[in-house]
Formats: sequence, C-alpha cells, structure tokens
Amino acid sequence: MPVLSLRQQRGNIARLTVAQALAGANSVVVYATGSIVGNILAPDKSLATLPITVFVVGMAACILPMGVIARRYGRRMAFLAGTGCGVLVGLLSALAVVLGSFWLFCLATFFGGAYAAVVLSFRFAAADGVEPKMRARSLSFVMGGGVAAGVIGPQLVTYTMDLWQPFTFAITYIVQAVVAALSAVVLFGVRLPQPSAKKVAGGRPLSFIVRQPRFITAIICAAVSYMLMNFIMTSAPLAMQMCGHTQDAANLGMQWHVIAMYLPSFFTGRLITRFGAGRVVTAGLLMIAMSVMTGLAGIDVAHFWLSLILLGVGWNFGFVGASAMVLECHRPEEATRVQSFNDFIVFGTMAVGSFASGTLLVSYGWDMVLWVSFAPLILAVLVLSVTAVFNQASSIDRV
Repeated sequence: MPVLSLRQQRGNIARLTVAQALAGANSVVVYATGSIVGNILAPDKSLATLPITVFVVGMAACILPMGVIARRYGRRMAFLAGTGCGVLVGLLSALAVVLGSFWLFCLATFFGGAYAAVVLSFRFAAADGVEPKMRARSLSFVMGGGVAAGVIGPQLVTYTMDLWQPFTFAITYIVQAVVAALSAVVLFGVRLPQPSAKKVAGGRPLSFIVRQPRFITAIICAAVSYMLMNFIMTSAPLAMQMCGHTQDAANLGMQWHVIAMYLPSFFTGRLITRFGAGRVVTAGLLMIAMSVMTGLAGIDVAHFWLSLILLGVGWNFGFVGASAMVLECHRPEEATRVQSFNDFIVFGTMAVGSFASGTLLVSYGWDMVLWVSFAPLILAVLVLSVTAVFNQASSIDRV
C-alpha cells in the first residue's frame, strides 16, 4: 500500500478525528439513555438493557459486511453507509419513544450498532498510507476524537431530553440523527489508498493469520477490555437510578467516563512506542480492576464517577494497545479482512456481556455485576503473561 503525502495524512487524520467525535456522541446517547428508555418501555424489567445488547449485536453482525464493502468499494463507501445507519437510529428511536414501542426502539439501536461497526474502522483507517513506525500514534490520535464525544453526547442528552414532553428523549434522538448526517459530510473528504485487487487476492489465508500467538493475545485482550467496559457502563446509569441518584448525575458520570476513554489517546500511541503494546495493555487491565474495586467500595455518586473514570482509562490502554498489536499481525493487503475479523470476535463477545449485565443487575444487584467482572480480567492477564514468557523464550533461543 503506497504511503500518502504528509498533507494527505494530516487531512485524513483530521477528518477521521472529527468524525470520531461526532459518531462517538451518537454512541454516548445510546449508552446514556438505552437502559433508561428500555426500563420504561420494556414489557419485562429484566429486558431493560436489551436495547444496548441489540446495539452491540448490531455492531458484531455488521462488522463483516461493512468490511466487505470497504474491501470492494473502499473505506469511504463503508463510512457513508455507516453514517446512513446513524441517521436511521436517531429517527427510529424518536418514533419508538413517541409510539411507546420497545421493539421498535431495539430495532433502532441495531442500526446504531451498524453505525458503530463502521466507526470502529476509523482507528485502523488512520494507519492506512502511514509509515509503520507512525501507525500506532495515528491510530491513537484518531481515537482521541472521542474526548469531544464525551462532552457533546451527555450535554446533548441533558439539554434536549425534556424538550418534548411527555416524550422524554424524543428530541435527543432527532438531534442525534442530525449529528450523524454532519459526520457523513466530514467523511466525504477522506482519501485513502487501496491495495490492488491482485494484492488483496494474494494475501495469506485468514486461518493462518489468526493462529499467530500475538494475534490471539490481541483479540482476547481487546475482547476483555471492551466487554468489561460495556458490561459495567451499560449497568451504571440504571444502577445509579436504582441507588437514588438523578439522571443529571448519571449523565455527568457518563460524560467523564467517555472523556476518560478517549483523552489518553493523545499519548497512548507514544506509550506504546516507548514501552510496547503488551505493557500498555497490562496497565489497562489493572486499571479496570481498580475500577471494579472502587465500585465495590460504595454506592455514593463519587464511587460511581471514579469507577467510571478508571474504567474509561483502563479501556483506552487495553483496547488501543490491543489494536496496535493487531497492526503487527497482518500485511497492508490483508488489513480490512483481518481487522474486520478481529472486531467481529471482540464485539460478538461483548454482546454476551451486555445482555448478562442487565439480568445480573436486576436480579442480583450492582455488586454482583462488579464481582463477575474479575473472571475475564484474570483470563486476559494469564494470556498476556503466557505470551510474554513465550516471546522471552523465543528471544533466548534466537540468541
């Protein structure tokens, strides 16, 4: 894949960063309101988090088809298809609130997941046409666009949720559709190199690539980081409401959580370059563990907020670090295929955690959600440790 000029690289990264911010705001709206609206509309309260689970299912189900579109017609076409789904989620969600239809709301969040599936590829697209030594930093910088999403999303909810009573959040979702349309305008100017059809066809078999120990480690760590972030974040707004806290407090907690998710991206790439992706991922998993322990320490607003902030930073280190590891496992012509497969596994796993969190929260309480989080954390740490020992042994053998 040809290296782009510095001007083209900067233009693409700027547009992808802005689009990341706008698209991230759409996701924040779904996460901040999904379980609340679900609790209001659901025929059974145990289904309160089902809309967010459907959102995650939409991500997993649409990652591979969007990857096919990107491979055949270029990433930009996939970007525009995704933003079209982003407009749909806003319009259908508003209609669902007005009609009081739980299942229409679930359908809407499925389209939201399709949009999010495309947004996931922004981080990898930032590395297209960039020299290998700069790829981690480019990927990380685009992820930093989510900082603005952490401000835009919660404030969008706070200032619009009561504008059309008694249809709480209806105007929020209409504005969400407008934000997605604006994102499409920004993405239209992205220009990315595309490998020739001959090179794409000549890539190594996917079965060979995914058997690499480093790829397996990357995919497990990314899956655990994202699953736990979603697992805890999905339940947090409803848990705060159940503990007697206000919607404004939940919105503010979500705002700082999302800022914590993306703010470290401005230096995560440099940390990966200096210390290695494995160590950054390990630090991320440890911070997620600290988030869980903070949540178990109490149910005051401060406990929820600090737990969500630690969770956000931990997710950033874990997920961005694991994504950088994936970049080391494929050639340019194999990129869209391998990256789509990676994200499919990650978000297929996350869907299970998303649905389980609602059932655990309603049936057993907030503490149980947190205690269960330790199991995948331990698994990821063990996999990282085994891989580190294996790599060290290989290095000794080569010497």
